[in-house]
Amino acid sequence: MADTIELLTRRATLASATADAEARTVEVIWSTGAPMRRRDMDGQYIERLSLAPEAVDLSRLEGASVLDAHRQSAVRDVLGSVRSAAVDGKRGTALIQFSARPEVEPIWQDVQAGILRHVSVGYSVEEWAESTENGARVLTAVRWTPHEISLVPTPADPGAHIRMETEMPDTETQEAAETMPQTETRAEANAEIRSIARVAGLDQPWIDSQIDANADPDTARRAAFEALAARSAPPVRTEQVRVEMGESHDDPALRARQMGEALYARINPRHELSEPARRYAYATPVDMARELLTLRGESTLALSAASLVTRALHTTSDFPIILGDTVGRVLRDAYQAAPSGIRRLGRQTTARDFRAVNKIMLGEAPLLEKLNEHGEIKAGTMAEAREAYKVETWARKIGITRQVLVNDDLGAFADLARRMGQAAAETEARILVTLLESGAGNGPAMSDGKALFHTQHGNKAATGAVISDATLSAARLALRTQKGIEDRTIRATPRNLLVPPALETTAEKWLASIAPATAADVNPFSGSLSLVVEPRLSSATRWYVTADPGEIDGLEFAYLSGAEGPQVESRSGWDVDGVEIRVILDFGAGFIDHRGWYMNPGA
Repeated sequence: MADTIELLTRRATLASATADAEARTVEVIWSTGAPMRRRDMDGQYIERLSLAPEAVDLSRLEGASVLDAHRQSAVRDVLGSVRSAAVDGKRGTALIQFSARPEVEPIWQDVQAGILRHVSVGYSVEEWAESTENGARVLTAVRWTPHEISLVPTPADPGAHIRMETEMPDTETQEAAETMPQTETRAEANAEIRSIARVAGLDQPWIDSQIDANADPDTARRAAFEALAARSAPPVRTEQVRVEMGESHDDPALRARQMGEALYARINPRHELSEPARRYAYATPVDMARELLTLRGESTLALSAASLVTRALHTTSDFPIILGDTVGRVLRDAYQAAPSGIRRLGRQTTARDFRAVNKIMLGEAPLLEKLNEHGEIKAGTMAEAREAYKVETWARKIGITRQVLVNDDLGAFADLARRMGQAAAETEARILVTLLESGAGNGPAMSDGKALFHTQHGNKAATGAVISDATLSAARLALRTQKGIEDRTIRATPRNLLVPPALETTAEKWLASIAPATAADVNPFSGSLSLVVEPRLSSATRWYVTADPGEIDGLEFAYLSGAEGPQVESRSGWDVDGVEIRVILDFGAGFIDHRGWYMNPGA
C-alpha cells in the first residue's frame, strides 16, 4: 500500500485576464511564499515556503490535476490539468487548461469573466528548517513538493495578486510601469495592503499606518510578518513553586500496607510487587511483627517468635491490618474466579442504602398520530409498573491462629482466604437460584400478583417437554411476541439457554454447529443461543430461555454503593488466639420484569 501524504494548502489568485478562450488556458500565481500562521503539537508557529528553484520539486505539479476545492473523491472533481509550472525565487506560476466537459463550462465562463479569481495549491513538505524571529517559532519549507492546484472561493495568501495581463519582457514591463498613472499605482498598492491585512487579521490602524507611510506591497508584507511574529510570541509566565508533603516511608500504617502486599506476593507468585514492598519480599509474619513493634517504640530484645506475634496483635492495630489486607486480596481473587452461571444472566447495579430498591418500568412511548386539519398535536401518556427488592447483609467470621503466624504457614493461611472467597461467590449464586426457583419453581410473585413464570405472562410452557426444535421454537416465539405494558409487541430477542447439569449434553447437541447435507438437517439454533449451565438448579428437567439483560429488564442484582463484592475487616482476636477476619457481603436481587425470561418445566 502506498504511503499516505498529508497535503497542506495555500491560497493564491487566478489571473483571469490572461485567459485564452480558444485554448481554454489561463495563467495563475499559486504561491508567493507569504508567511502563514499554523499550529502543531508544540503550539503556534509561522510557516514559510522557500521559492528558490532548488527547494521546490515541480515534477508532480506539471501534468497534475486542477481540482474543485481540493476534492478528490470522483473524476467530476477534476476541472482541468497543469500544462506547465515554474518558480523564480519570488513566486510560483503555472499555465492551466480547463476541460471542455459540459459541467465544467460554467466554471470556465466565470474564470473568463473574473468571477472565479482564486486558486490554492496542495503540497507536502519533505524538509523543514526551524528558526526563531521576534520570539516566534518559524518553520521554513526548504524542500517541498506541490501536488495539485484547486479553484477555491476565497484567498488566504496575502502576497498573491491578479495578473491583469500576460507577462511582458522586463524592458516592456518597465516601460509600462513608467507610463502607468501614479494614482492608479497607489490605489492598487493600497488595495493590496488591505488584502494583506485582512488575511493576516490586522486591524484598521495598522492599515492606516502603512498607507500613510506610502508603503509598497513588499514593505507591507514584511511589516505584516513582523506583526504576526510579535503576536505569536509566547507570553511570559511566572510560576509559584509549591511544595507538597507526601507519605513518610517510616509511617507504620504505610509499612503495614507494604507488608500486606509482600505476604500476598508470597502466596500468589504471579503478583508483581511494587517497589516499596520489595524489601519485605522474604519477610515472615514474625519478622514483620518485630519491625512494627520497633517502629512503635516497643523493645523486642529477648522475645520469642510467639511473644513477638502476641505483643504485635495486642499492642498495635497494624498487624491485623497486614493480615486483613492479605486475606482480602486472596479472597477477591477466589471470588472473581468462581462466578455462577445464573449471575451472567442478570444485570448488576448498586443501591445507596438498605431500603427497598424500587424499580419503575415505563411502558412503550405512545404511537404518533396523524395531525388533523387544525394542526393540533395531542398529548400522549406512558404507563408504568413497579417492582422492588432490597440489599441485605450476609457475613461470616473466621480466625487465623497465632500458631499459623508463628509457623509461617502461609499455605493454610491462603487456603482459608481462598475458601472464603469461593463461599462469597457461592452465597450470591444461591441467592439468585433460590429467587429463581421460589414459588414451587414458578419464581417470585410480581407486582401484578402473579408468579414470574405464569401462562398469563406468556412465558411458561403449558406442558413440560424436553429440549427440541419444537420446544426451543416455542420458547423463542413466546419471547419475540411478548406484550409490553401498553399491550404492544416488544420483541424480546432470545440470547441464552439456562440448564441444569443433567441437561448439559442434550443442550449442547441442540446448539451445536454442524454441516448439514440437506435443508431438513439444518440446526436453526446453532450460534443463536449461548449455553449457560447452573449446577445449583434443583430440578433436573426444568430449563429456561432468556433475553440479553442489556436489552430488556429481567433479573437484577445489586451491591451496596461503594462495597461491590465481599468486604474484609480484621481485628485482634478475643475468641480466637490470633486474628479475627470478618467477611461482609451487602447483596440483594430481584426480578423487575417477566418479559425477558421463559421457563419450560421439562419432562
